[in-house]
Amino acid sequence: MAVLKGYEPEKVFGFFESICQIPHGSGNTKQLSDWLVNFAKERDLEYYQDELNNVIIIKEASKGYENSDPVILQGHIDMVCNKEDSCTKDMEQEGLDLAIDGDNLYAEGTTLGGDDGIAAAFMLAVLDDDGLNHPRFEAVFTTEEETGLYGAEAIDVSPLKGKRFINIDSEDEGIVTVGCAGGVTAIATLPVSRQECEGTAFEVKVSGLRGGHSGTDIILGQENAVKVLGRLLFELMEGADARIVSIEGGVADNVIPVTASAVIVSPKPDSVQSLCDKYSAVFAHEFKVDPDFKLTVSEASAEQAPLDSVSGQKAVAYLIGTPNGIEKMTVGIDKLPQTSLSLGVVKMDGDALEYTFCIRSSVDSECDMLARRLECQIKSLGGSFRREGPYPGWEYAADSPLRDLVCEVYKEQTGKDMVIEAIHAGLECGYFAGKMPGLDCVSIGPDVRDVHTPNETLSISSVQRTWELVKEVLARMK
Repeated sequence: MAVLKGYEPEKVFGFFESICQIPHGSGNTKQLSDWLVNFAKERDLEYYQDELNNVIIIKEASKGYENSDPVILQGHIDMVCNKEDSCTKDMEQEGLDLAIDGDNLYAEGTTLGGDDGIAAAFMLAVLDDDGLNHPRFEAVFTTEEETGLYGAEAIDVSPLKGKRFINIDSEDEGIVTVGCAGGVTAIATLPVSRQECEGTAFEVKVSGLRGGHSGTDIILGQENAVKVLGRLLFELMEGADARIVSIEGGVADNVIPVTASAVIVSPKPDSVQSLCDKYSAVFAHEFKVDPDFKLTVSEASAEQAPLDSVSGQKAVAYLIGTPNGIEKMTVGIDKLPQTSLSLGVVKMDGDALEYTFCIRSSVDSECDMLARRLECQIKSLGGSFRREGPYPGWEYAADSPLRDLVCEVYKEQTGKDMVIEAIHAGLECGYFAGKMPGLDCVSIGPDVRDVHTPNETLSISSVQRTWELVKEVLARMK
């Protein structure tokens, strides 16, 4: 039996549950993309699909709206696949296990993909309902948002006629987003050498951190598991003559890492244990935002020789020496970071360590300067550096009839004023606004909490209210 059967709006939740049964992590969206195409074919709707699995589905205006300007609704269909350590689900092959706790919908042991499966569900519900009032409706389903907004960057917008654009990828009901930061993925590569040595092998692991989205959540002050591991490794190298065999941590550049681990070899096993005990207490005292932090150490097997001492020192120097977190706050806007970066992933790749950062800023020159700092540091250690997936910011527009309409309807429905804000995260609106001059953009969405983590939840009642908002806004576009 469907978990969401009987919940209203029936179509929205029905389509969301269908989406959750199809694996759709970033880089694995072909199956869901084809499912959307079949949806359009079954309803004889105009559609377009490209090589990146982006899909556009168009429904002509309902009766009486033929002369109204078209409207575009947009969201991305890829999700961040993250799961609890104990979860055995293969998220590339298996659907999600949905569950409900009060008002919260979640997936057992994994991310839910409310970011941004709920947008797809909203669009499908409009496309499937001939009783709704709306102008020509252009639904845009993009891919690879979570890995760098690549779908929005590549999509051909020539089939689109709309000049009003509603992105459904915000995560707080009652907030209309009207601007966002740009950014870039920065990848530093450090070549390493290995050398045999005597000692006992251990795995040291940092876990239980809060994590979250490296843009919207970075202001919360949570710790980064990879950076914490770097601190620990420095102490183990200094106090226990430890040599590093491997380092792994993080799942994506735009996710603040919740776990990280390393295999080390040390001739002083007692020192390893005592230092881990010591810094477990030190970190627990420091990490007020992460009360569930854990540091564990256990004997392991070293499947290859450890890094030589020079390589190990360089690896840890880059881990602990690179900046991380908020660099500058926006002047004049409360609690909005202007520039930040997050070390999202570190991994061994053959005879090299690879560090992947997400840099964000509403000021292009500051984004560039942070990348140059990372580049200078890695090159001074003998490494290399590259940038991938730069994406534009979305500039606030003083005049926005669409924003005014959304705020007006929200006030009528709830009795509350909608909060207007810009965010420190990348939204696809930047690409669409750049490709379609004069586009009037807003971003809205229901309450989604702890995105990109296995604790992600989607508020059922918030989905219901946001659906009513979307329907009424469309109806008033006559």
